[in-house]
This record gives sequence, C-alpha cells and structure tokens, in this order.
Amino acid sequence: MVSNVMVLGSANADLVVEVPRRPSGGETLLGSDLHLFPGGKGANQAAAAARAGAATRFLGCVGRDAHADFLLQNLADAGVEVDGVRRGERPTGTAMILLTPDGENSIVVSPGANYSIDVAMAEELAPAWLAADVLVLNLEVPLETVVHVVGRAAAEGVRVLLNAAPAAHLDPVVLQACDPLVVNEYEARIVLGSDREATFEELAADLLAAGARSVVITLGAAGAVVGDADGVEVVPAHRVEVVDTTGAGDAFVGATACELARGANLRDAVRFATAMSAIAVTSKGAQSSYPDRDAVEAFIREAARA
Repeated sequence: MVSNVMVLGSANADLVVEVPRRPSGGETLLGSDLHLFPGGKGANQAAAAARAGAATRFLGCVGRDAHADFLLQNLADAGVEVDGVRRGERPTGTAMILLTPDGENSIVVSPGANYSIDVAMAEELAPAWLAADVLVLNLEVPLETVVHVVGRAAAEGVRVLLNAAPAAHLDPVVLQACDPLVVNEYEARIVLGSDREATFEELAADLLAAGARSVVITLGAAGAVVGDADGVEVVPAHRVEVVDTTGAGDAFVGATACELARGANLRDAVRFATAMSAIAVTSKGAQSSYPDRDAVEAFIREAARA
C-alpha cells in the first residue's frame, strides 16, 4: 500500500564537529574536520518517511544559497517530492552540532529561512497538506504557523502528527488535534507546563488527559511509551552499537508517519519506527543514516530470531 505523507517543517544544513567532550563555559576545544550533512527536523522526517516507503512531499522554505541546493538534492535522492519548497531571502537554516564519542550531541539551530514559513506561505501550500493521509509538523518553524495549520488540517479530517520539538507549551486546542503528539521526556514536561515527579507512563496519561488524541514519548535506548484510547504501554528499544544519535528521533517520527498512513495501529507503527531509529544511530549523520524499508524489515526479522 502506498501511503501519502506530507511534512511541513524545517530544512537545515548540519555542520558537525566531533569533540572529545562538551566544552565548559569560556573553554576552547579542538575538534575534528567540519562535516556537512543534510538535516532539519522536517527534512529529516520527510526523508525517513520516504525511505520507509511512503509517497512523501516536503513543504518548507530554504534560501538562495549552496546549502539550499545541497538539501533539496538530498531530499530528492531520498525519494521526497520537493516541489512544495519555497526559496526565500533569508539564508538556509543551519544547525551547529557537537558530537561526543558516546554518540550524543549538542545542537544549536539558526532557523534562517525556516522562519519565513508564515501563515500566508502555509496557506499557499494548503492544497498539498490538506491532501495528506498523515500531516507531520514540528516546532522548528513559527509556532503561530503550526497552530494555524494544525487547526485547519484537523478540522478537514487530516491526521496530524506533531513533534513538539523544540519544546513549547501548547494550547489545548492544538493538543486535541494531535494523533499522535510525539515528544521526549523533557518536551513532555514543557508541553504540560509541569515539573512534578512522574513516571513516563504517568506523563503519557497526563498528556492524554490534557487533550491529545494519542501520545508517544520517546526514551532513546529505553524505547518509547505509547498512549491512546487503548491505554498506555512501553515499546522497548533494540540494542545496537551507538555511533551518532543525530536525527534518530526524526527517523522515528518519519517512520511512524509512514506506518500510520499505511493503516497500521499506533503500537505497530512505533515498533517499526523503533527499528528504523535503531539502525539510524549506528552510522553518522541524520538523513545519510536512514535505511530503506527492506533493511528495516530485515532488521526486525533478525531481532525476532535473536
């Protein structure tokens, strides 16, 4: 079954430097040569959905620079339709990433052209995102644009997957459209506006009580917590040798969107996405680390035999 996923979000050039550890305030460290990778949450999620087998279209904004050409070519190579990408006067978004030997990263994003995706631009693209089986959004574009698109899409019966990252407090009207809301533990607490001590299962239940139709809380190596009308449960992660976690969460989101658009239930979608993100962390880069569907299915079969 061919599924139709639209991603309205960010595209960034990822500038990666490997460092022995994170620097302290005022400290200068020597790092590796600078590496350039295609990135941005929206573009990553689109690439992952396409590699997982969905007919995917990316809607966003880039600059008129070499980074823009690089990003669009990589999306096209992943099988993503990019005719919905606009060119703006601001520079293409950039992410500066410090990668430590344990595979963890610290990231600073300069949004650039991503912040040109205002409500007017989103409305120009409405015929595309209103035709989605699943519409994916994240918060690397202006929040007011996300609020507008989520509300209109939900009203038209489009299934909305919102990855609330970077974290922000969300209006209940937005939460009520999320099916699912995908967040990590930190983002879940920001969305709820709460710092109370709670288990991950309790956080998922709290997000459902706050209005979300369904919820996925990603826990990295500990897996994910899934919550919906059928209850809350933990989907375990796969054990792999971690090389680079950059973009792993986006691989998870894109794969989840693909599976939901194909008609899978949320738990099965998350199981597939967990396998895809596990493979992604075993090599460097974001989009460059994403496997195709055959590789993910082979990985799942091998894991089942182990």
